[in-house]
Amino acid sequence: MTSPNPLQKKIILASASPRRQSLIKDLGIDYKIIERSVEEHYPAHLKGAEIAIYLSKLKASAFLLNEIPEDHILITADTIVCLDDQILSKPKDFDHARQILTQLSDRTHEVITGVCLRSNKKEVLFSASTRVTFKVLSDKEINYYIEKFQPYDKAGAYGIQEWIGYIAIKKIKGSFYNVMGLPVQRLYDELLRF
Repeated sequence: MTSPNPLQKKIILASASPRRQSLIKDLGIDYKIIERSVEEHYPAHLKGAEIAIYLSKLKASAFLLNEIPEDHILITADTIVCLDDQILSKPKDFDHARQILTQLSDRTHEVITGVCLRSNKKEVLFSASTRVTFKVLSDKEINYYIEKFQPYDKAGAYGIQEWIGYIAIKKIKGSFYNVMGLPVQRLYDELLRF
């Protein structure tokens, strides 16, 4: 007989990201997806983790408290990529993606995910940060990756779980899964305590 999952929580995941959905599923917990679109903007004075947390809370604020069932926890998250204190957005097109990946080549950048856990009684906010170092990327490698994987829905113009993650990453300090979009180890601990 299989023991029950230690994390006996009912989850609402407010995310269209297939990577976040896969990570939550792999935690082995019951969840359902309810998406709400919000305009992602933040005050200009915020930096790094403050931005990621602010955006995760903004996404949670699209839900009224009475929309969250008594025994459920809403999870919202936002991942940003920072290089020299500059936020690298999702690329608008091929040229923009190429520009971003050229900036990341032979450099270390920071990936920060802000997470908001909310029930109809309480809220917990946290963030996780991972430092990622890329090798020197050739124009051929950058062009191949963009053409084949079209990373237009990804902050920083790349997905660590894709081809570029295999060939480009020299060093990583922090959670690998955080770079995918959800720091699942920290999330698991926070949900246990919630």
